[in-house]
Amino acid sequence: MVNLQGKYEKLKKIIKELDSAAVAFSGGVDSTFLLKVAQDVLGDKVVAVTARSSTYPEREFREAKRFANDINVKHVVIVSEELEIEGFSKNPTNRCYYCKHELFSKIQEVAEVHGLKAVMDGSNYDDLGDYRPGMRAAKELKVISPLKEAELTKDEIRALSKEMGLPTWNKPAFACLSSRFPYGQEITPEKLKMVEQAEQFLLDIGFRQIRVRHHGDMARIEVEKQEREKFFNLDLLDQIGERLREFGFSYVTIDVLGYRTGSMNEVLTETEKL
Repeated sequence: MVNLQGKYEKLKKIIKELDSAAVAFSGGVDSTFLLKVAQDVLGDKVVAVTARSSTYPEREFREAKRFANDINVKHVVIVSEELEIEGFSKNPTNRCYYCKHELFSKIQEVAEVHGLKAVMDGSNYDDLGDYRPGMRAAKELKVISPLKEAELTKDEIRALSKEMGLPTWNKPAFACLSSRFPYGQEITPEKLKMVEQAEQFLLDIGFRQIRVRHHGDMARIEVEKQEREKFFNLDLLDQIGERLREFGFSYVTIDVLGYRTGSMNEVLTETEKL
């Protein structure tokens, strides 16, 4: 069994063999770790690329920009507006394929401009266990996923990030705001704004890991399992209900099972995942 240090050394070897690379950098746990290791291995032959869009909250962009500046890595910001991609807003089950194909194509253009030999993303070994149509786009466009190749799991990436002193080591997991909608429900800028405002409000009042799922005029709130007991406060419930109704929701509900990755995929059949 390969130990954690062994996986870390394998990761560095994979990156070193690329010689130079552009990193798809969202500012999350995985891409932040990947970017820092890439910088340590490749020096100034690495560029961080962050895409701005209506599905990417402003708070995430600010954090990504701050980290890139803190470690003094070249940071390129591009626009990748998913809602302009034909078919994306209709929210098909392979929605992420269209998004990632658009994103990686634009990052490849950045890599070419800067004379970089590869494009890397932060997919990790755990991602193999969920429905991830975006991986097909990565494979088609020959995007490298070093964390996955090194068989590094999310928990292991957090552990190594903590050792390295990265601020994201205990950052809550994040996925683009499009993942808050049931497949088949149209995604619009207005709906995305409702979700972003609701999630930011819940973060501001002290929740850590949250998702606000958009079900028509109803919000379904997911929080970490250990945080569910906070909802036994009637004043807090009133505050949340009133605020989310101000953002445009008619009904506000709490998911009793709490937060879990990919909850929108739980109802998909194997045929729908193809």
